[in-house]
Amino acid sequence: MSRPVRIALFSHKGGVGKTTLTANIAFALAQSGKSVLLVDSDPQCNLTSYLLSDDVVDELLNNANKPNGQTIWSAVRPVFDNVGVGRFVEPIMAADVALLPGDIRLSEFEEFLGDAWADSFKRRLGALLATSSISDMVTRLSREQGFDFVFYDTGPNIGPLNRVLLLDSDYFIVPVACDLFSVRALGTLGQTIKKWILDARTIASIAPDSAACLRATPAFLGYVPQRFKVYGQTMTKEANFYLRRIESRMGSDISAVLRSIDRRLAPARSANPVLGEISDIASLVQRAQREGVPIWRCSGSDRQAKVATEESFGKIAACLVEKSQSLVSDRTETSEE
Repeated sequence: MSRPVRIALFSHKGGVGKTTLTANIAFALAQSGKSVLLVDSDPQCNLTSYLLSDDVVDELLNNANKPNGQTIWSAVRPVFDNVGVGRFVEPIMAADVALLPGDIRLSEFEEFLGDAWADSFKRRLGALLATSSISDMVTRLSREQGFDFVFYDTGPNIGPLNRVLLLDSDYFIVPVACDLFSVRALGTLGQTIKKWILDARTIASIAPDSAACLRATPAFLGYVPQRFKVYGQTMTKEANFYLRRIESRMGSDISAVLRSIDRRLAPARSANPVLGEISDIASLVQRAQREGVPIWRCSGSDRQAKVATEESFGKIAACLVEKSQSLVSDRTETSEE
């Protein structure tokens, strides 16, 4: 694979389990033989805290500004300081996946990206370099280590950092909880991403020929309902009620909106692009996070739940591989028409 598939799990609503979902999809892909890079691009550093022990995280953060710093901030700081391009940072292997650790100082870089985005409309090369700096870093890492998939763990907002991450992604996945707040959050998600894409197209159309611009073609790969209660083997009535509303809004508020500017950016509105479902397994999740392992490998005696969870994530990983390959093929054919 010449270019790894870049995927962002994105929702501007908090509390939908983005980090846990990101990590365990990556674990499932690695278990199937895929090489995966996780980029902790959320200043909260939850993904890093999941995969690494507290003392290692503290050491990484304390040394981030030093020449041997190993966090994402260490990589982009030269751009932030206007002293050069991003610095190469070797990922850390954790639980069979590669991790580019997060950093709370990435919030400073996010403010910087807001200004850089505005200056990109003025054709300023430094600003264009800043907006593509994380993309360039991932490209170099992928070229050196041959990753099959790259995942961006995003924060729960629609700020400048998430904008460049989505615009660098080939695909995005929307995690949802089966509740009213997830339904309401979908109302603005598609329109936000559409505006980002259109703005990026404008920037690319006026940028100097020597400038590297973001691809700005994030396709909606699907959604994953999770954290819902079950009774026996069946989703509860209340959760199912909201899930039906979510399915409808995925079509109207995301697929239809993105297809209005490019039909390759989302499945047809009539489709239901659910990648899989993860029921409420809070106790297993907490143990897995504490131990830094996939949910199905954590301690505890609930073997049935672990087996079911491993199967669910395995199906999501397989579906993701199949859909991403199909969408790559579709894009290639369309571009050749």
